[in-house]
Amino acid sequence: MRLKDKVAIVTGASSGIGKAIADSFVKEGAKVVYSDINNIDNLPEGAIFFKADVSSSEQVKTLISEAVSVFGSLDVMVNNAGIGSQGSILEESDANFAKTIAVNLSGTFYGSREAGKYMKEQGIKGSIINISSILGQVGFQGAISYCASKGGVMQLTKAGALDLAPFNIRINAIAPGFIETEMTKEILKDENFNNLVLSSTPLNRVGSPEEIAKSAVFLASDESSYITGETLFVDGGWRAK
Repeated sequence: MRLKDKVAIVTGASSGIGKAIADSFVKEGAKVVYSDINNIDNLPEGAIFFKADVSSSEQVKTLISEAVSVFGSLDVMVNNAGIGSQGSILEESDANFAKTIAVNLSGTFYGSREAGKYMKEQGIKGSIINISSILGQVGFQGAISYCASKGGVMQLTKAGALDLAPFNIRINAIAPGFIETEMTKEILKDENFNNLVLSSTPLNRVGSPEEIAKSAVFLASDESSYITGETLFVDGGWRAK
């Protein structure tokens, strides 16, 4: 097992990419804290649930304290919790922009900071994984807040990697293309939008949460021990065009 005896936290783990990552970590031998603002039932053996809103730095601190209290350590932090957002630069409201940044970017910052602090104090050669998006690098009309937040995640990952490298703590990001999840399934039902996505994706399909989870397992494991500050694009070839 590639993550045997490692302790991991996965935020936004009630569904979609987060759940797939958390489930894959358990299968690879990790002890996992599934965290979300929504309750999660029927957890696998070797896992616990802890409710937390990542837009609150205090709740993120408590989340990490709980993981350490139950499992005795923290080796992997996956900052996956996020929200979708639609709105152009001319129409976006202050409130919606602020909320999107608070969850997608500030939440990732809080998780990276607090996990990094703990790992440094304990001398743990840990791995922090931030979930960005292809839209963090390419623009997308009508998604100003989301693009801004996910672009920020990429830069946070680069700068954070430089800060944490002296302590042998790695921090990387994954940038998925369009993945079929609860968050995207409704918009992908729109024929015009779906056709746009497929025509922009050389592999001519949307991805699955499990395909993102495989990348997360790699970045969490010792197989990626010389990789830090990188964003791994899992986008079906979107950026190749």
